Amino acid sequence: MRRFTVPVSLSLSLALAACAYQPAPMAVAPPAAEATAAPLSQLVSQVDIPYESFTLNNGLTVLVHTDRKSPIVGVTTYYRVGSKHEPRGSTGFAHLFEHLMFGGSENVENFDIPLEAAGSAPTNGSTWYDRTNYVETVPTGALDLALFMESDRMGHLLGAVTQDKLDKQRGVVQNEKRQGDNQPYGLAEYKIADALYPIGHPYRHATIGSMADLDAASLTDVRTWFTDNYAPNNVVLALTGDIDVATARPMVEKWFGDIPRGPEVVQPEAPIVTLAAPVREEMTDQVPVTRIYKVWSGPGLNHEQAAELDMGMSVLGGLSSSRLDNVLVRDEQLAVSVSAYMLPFENTSYLQATMDVKPGVDVAVAEKRLDEVIAGLMAEGPTEDELARAATQRVSSQIGQLEAVGGMDGKGAILAEGLLYSGDPATYKEDLVEIAALNPAEVQAALATWLSRPAYTLVVKPGERTEDGAQMGGWGDEGTVPPPAPDAKAPVPAIEQGPPRAYPPVAPVGELVFPSVETATLSNGIPVTLARRTSIPKVSMAITFNAGDAADGAANAGTQSLMMSLLDEGTETRSTLDIATEQERLGASINAGTTMDVSAVYMTALTANLLPSLDLMADIVRNPAFDEAEVARVKGQRLAAIAQQQATPGSIASRAIGPLIYGNDHPYGSVGSAGLASAIEPLTPAALETLHDTWLRPDNAAITVVGDVTMAQLKPALEAAFGNWAAPTGAVPAKALDAPVPEAESRIVVIDRPNSPQSYLLLARVLPLDGTQQDMEALNIANEVVGSGFLSRLNSDLREDKGWTYGVSSSVSAGNAGPRTFFVFTPVQTDRTADSIELILRRVGEFSDGSRGVDDVELQRVTDGNIRGLPNSFETNGQVLSALLANQRLGRPADYQKQLPTIYRGIDAAAIDGAAAEYLSPDDLTIIVVGDRSKIDDQLKTLDMPIEYREASEF
Repeated sequence: MRRFTVPVSLSLSLALAACAYQPAPMAVAPPAAEATAAPLSQLVSQVDIPYESFTLNNGLTVLVHTDRKSPIVGVTTYYRVGSKHEPRGSTGFAHLFEHLMFGGSENVENFDIPLEAAGSAPTNGSTWYDRTNYVETVPTGALDLALFMESDRMGHLLGAVTQDKLDKQRGVVQNEKRQGDNQPYGLAEYKIADALYPIGHPYRHATIGSMADLDAASLTDVRTWFTDNYAPNNVVLALTGDIDVATARPMVEKWFGDIPRGPEVVQPEAPIVTLAAPVREEMTDQVPVTRIYKVWSGPGLNHEQAAELDMGMSVLGGLSSSRLDNVLVRDEQLAVSVSAYMLPFENTSYLQATMDVKPGVDVAVAEKRLDEVIAGLMAEGPTEDELARAATQRVSSQIGQLEAVGGMDGKGAILAEGLLYSGDPATYKEDLVEIAALNPAEVQAALATWLSRPAYTLVVKPGERTEDGAQMGGWGDEGTVPPPAPDAKAPVPAIEQGPPRAYPPVAPVGELVFPSVETATLSNGIPVTLARRTSIPKVSMAITFNAGDAADGAANAGTQSLMMSLLDEGTETRSTLDIATEQERLGASINAGTTMDVSAVYMTALTANLLPSLDLMADIVRNPAFDEAEVARVKGQRLAAIAQQQATPGSIASRAIGPLIYGNDHPYGSVGSAGLASAIEPLTPAALETLHDTWLRPDNAAITVVGDVTMAQLKPALEAAFGNWAAPTGAVPAKALDAPVPEAESRIVVIDRPNSPQSYLLLARVLPLDGTQQDMEALNIANEVVGSGFLSRLNSDLREDKGWTYGVSSSVSAGNAGPRTFFVFTPVQTDRTADSIELILRRVGEFSDGSRGVDDVELQRVTDGNIRGLPNSFETNGQVLSALLANQRLGRPADYQKQLPTIYRGIDAAAIDGAAAEYLSPDDLTIIVVGDRSKIDDQLKTLDMPIEYREASEF
């Protein structure tokens, strides 16, 4: 992937303060009638992406789908080349080339700046074994610009690729590899591929490649790869959204028509491989629990038994009610988590089952039972009900994907992949029809055929990491064949460029269309907010409570979130298995959890199944059983999750920052929602029930709904589900969000993590304002300029210019109701730890002291560009729901989003610079560094700042 996701949670959770308040007994809602689900055939019929297609003379195939719900168009471009096409000595090159495609072309100096200025969602790209894709979703008026830019890099790239660009992106990609390798279990992927496939098999080497091969990539290689693979006849272009063929065809012909046809991509032989005998390996890694992998290579996605295997693996370990969950996690409690899935590619697949062994359990006993559960499903096959639930969940998920016109998983990608891999853009529909028609015998036969073959078993145990990820991921013969020589950076002949091509104008955008909001109140006082949207037959809903991690208190961190996580683990009339199977049968998803300020239960449901889904949700919210056995099991899982966080670089920093900057006396001063082992271990069912009744009550609740339902339909249903819920006596406890915080101070806090190939940096300071303070949009925009987004100054410098990180980001915690926090966070290569800190402080400082105020290009992007991009921000039910919940939490009007264009137009450079000066100073930042002390101590001493040394186990 070109873009980055920094794996750090910045929610700072807290613990429950002791309270003498005793709630009154809560009225128990009557058990719901048995849920009646809509027929699967009816759900399948609702999945439809009508399209038209045409092909240019040069072979470019174009798919067009019209969806007028929002004035945006998804531009999705698939190239028929991926890492399986790489020759020996060039592993990782397809992905490295993807990065270079964003570095500018002969007529486009920077690919991102013009598009984001025009209101595009952040552009992105990804590489996988079989393909490379590029996506952007733009306002309708910017489609011509997007097509011009895509055509320029398709037909006019090489004249703009320089040695400097290659070297910088090489560094970025190598840091992307380090970032993945640095995670717990981060080397397992390499081991699995090496075991399943022989040397030279196209699916053996990792898409990210080896460090040596990345070092060897040259400009000559870049030119060869482009010439051999990046021709229009190897491309599928999908245009989806506010567009039609009559409009699209002349635009595509104008920009792409003169690009010459090139050679067809040569498809390598990639046979399915069966191991001659079972293979078993063990390795130690810096992990909290032992993980067992059982893996087979399987058939490609077009194989006649692919659907059977997909559903069979879902029954094995994909469903919440899966065989592995029921036996290994719920019943026998040998594991803290399990999974199983089919990961399909064009020519092959991974059939994988994974088990995280519960601490204290004999690994051999656990593995034996894992094998037995797999063997049992192979012998018996799934039940009809299991298979129907797996199919319903898959169809429901596919319906949800219909909301997005573009992006990595939207309608453009669905159509393009169907054509690319299967020769038919409508393959998705054939797949769903096939899944819905499967019978248990067919699934059993497929599992018996493919899982009876010899498996590869990998056991990753806690211990010291002894293998080096930098040496892994390559061709596989590195031990016997010398690596390729590093790039000699030899000059290459100049590229003759064509005549200049001018940027097309961007048309104005219309007014933002944000759904109107209706309100109502249930008979017991619960407020209801509805935003009706009919783009898909689904409803997204949340019942929220003013509690969250901040209701805990530092010493009891994690109690609120543990209570919430137990809501769907059994009620007074339903077992945990009943709840899981009922959700699956309904195609619903119900999840409970906490953020800093809110405890919430979220549901997505098919409109056809809304009433029974609401019955289930209400039972979960109102009547949790807190069964002693379930409490003990979930506590064990939570303790394992805490250990996992204490082994993960970003999570280590995230757990430490709350106590360090807020202190133990502020509600935001805890280690986060996972909590402390010392708080989790003593919790009893009675304590959890008291906690539930204290905070989850109708006079502390609000219901927010977005989707395909009217208020006339919704209110009676909610009244039936929640209207007779009576509030207890006594007031809802208060959270002291105005409690004092420690005085900020500049310091470095080092948390040692030996053998880390990167250092994880988290810089933070509490800001002197709360999230409920209005008219702070200039601060949010100033944060965009300095560190939030791909084009921010920090990312442009640390990633794009220096190549020291895969990505850096900043935040001003705009979603918290209490004190806001300024954060900067990034993983950086170890030998640049101190340099990165110094550069971050310098870039933040020059913005806040006025020596480098916001420039004209930045100002246009974060004001007018944001206005143009608003339709992208509210395309899905989930996005609208999040916006409405934020409005409620932060005291904003219900039509706040409609006011944003006017607000942004009123913000000038002086306002942005003023916000940076007042709030974004680099002074008094606490700087957490999680890394290998033996490699970073000497660097950090050069920064002339106080240094503290702490242990991950302290937080």
